[in-house]
Amino acid sequence: MRKQDFNRIAEYVWEIPTSYRDDMNVPARLYASERLLEAVLGEDDKSVEQLVNTATLPGLAGYALAMPDIHQGYGFPIGGVIAPRVEDGVISPGGVGYDINCGVRVLASRIHYEEAAPYLSDLATALYRNCPSGVGKGGSLQISKSDFVDLLHDGAQWALRNGYALPEDIERTEENGRLAGADVSHVSSRAMSRGIEQVGTLGAGNHFIEVDMIDEVFDEQAADAMGLAPGNLVVQIHSGSRGFGHQVCTDYVREFQSAAQKYGIHLPDRQLICAPFQSPEGQAYFGAMNAAANYAFVNRQVLAYHIRRSFEEVLAGKVDDWHLHQVYDIAHNMAKRETHVVNGETVEVVVHRKGATRAFGPGFEGLPPEYRPIGQPVLVPGSMGTASWILVGTEGSMAQTFGSSCHGAGRVMSRREAKRSVHGGTLRTELEQEGIHVRAGSMSGLAEEAPQAYKDVDEVVKTVSGAGIARKVARLVPVAVIKG
Repeated sequence: MRKQDFNRIAEYVWEIPTSYRDDMNVPARLYASERLLEAVLGEDDKSVEQLVNTATLPGLAGYALAMPDIHQGYGFPIGGVIAPRVEDGVISPGGVGYDINCGVRVLASRIHYEEAAPYLSDLATALYRNCPSGVGKGGSLQISKSDFVDLLHDGAQWALRNGYALPEDIERTEENGRLAGADVSHVSSRAMSRGIEQVGTLGAGNHFIEVDMIDEVFDEQAADAMGLAPGNLVVQIHSGSRGFGHQVCTDYVREFQSAAQKYGIHLPDRQLICAPFQSPEGQAYFGAMNAAANYAFVNRQVLAYHIRRSFEEVLAGKVDDWHLHQVYDIAHNMAKRETHVVNGETVEVVVHRKGATRAFGPGFEGLPPEYRPIGQPVLVPGSMGTASWILVGTEGSMAQTFGSSCHGAGRVMSRREAKRSVHGGTLRTELEQEGIHVRAGSMSGLAEEAPQAYKDVDEVVKTVSGAGIARKVARLVPVAVIKG
């Protein structure tokens, strides 16, 4: 791909027209600054080619698009968004990702950094001890098979019934923490066995718990509604559906191998494997995916429970108020049935957001009353050791991107390349020297997530803000990082 292959349709919006390739059904749009666009056009990066490939899928409304944190993924680029029509479009496991409902939850406090600073090392240790992490790591919950089925159907409501959630947590979670279309009958026994022991665990890879300080507030009305104030501590949780969601995706990538041929779907890349949404195969995956999404909502909710327990354990009696309230919980690997206006027509679509965040604007009735005037919170973690952001969705995101925005910084190095070029122990020392307390189970895992392996998150946020698809609320800087 070359820069001249794009039409620049706005300062931060670039479009590849359908004339670029005969098999494109809709244009492909990329949100990027000039610097981010040029970086993604390197010869080793196939993410823009993957974006064009998604534009060949049948039944798409409008255009295929990607966020400024775009990078190469399985079939679909991470940062990609498509909206197949319900009536004649498809559903694709690769368009959701292996970690179904990987997402971010932010908890906020009234604890000022200076008040907590003497105890942050102890807090990091307590968080690492109380929140199980690592590949295949089991959690502290003992759940029966029948109870696990209830969890998959009921999502965060299960956590509320069992004492792991507050009512206001549910209100401040996307879809109230429960997707109604979950169907456990379409989940394999292998997925069930992998998932039942991992509820309330962090995992490894790019998953983390991070204690941050609010560095700057840009929108006081929105910050007040969320309970955010400069200098106060917040906690980010980045995790998903663990081995359960990975197995669901693995199962349906295999199941769908024959579906494209069966339904006459031509694919430029077999990793785009898909089935018509309305087909038996499509509906089976949708039901299993929703169960995995509910699992992830519970997983982050139980982690939030352990985090609150850790704050109480370390800070009760030492700070004025150790309590944590939920700001929001949002997914960034999901396919959801939604209604959007496309070219002046109201269309029911299945929006695939893979490494992209729902960013609905003001007035959305699915938000709690205090958020409806400001829009839905958009949670954007940066790379370890750099800033993160809290944004809100806008009317622009509803008009331009099917109510979507970026989800993070976006990789520029593979994990293998990062491990070759960064020494985990050295990185840990550097972070500690910057005042960031680090707890990690693996130095090689730490190296994989080095700041230099990611794009500049401030540039990514500048892009979505400049394009009008999200609005800045607060910038966060890390003070403690917990990695698997």
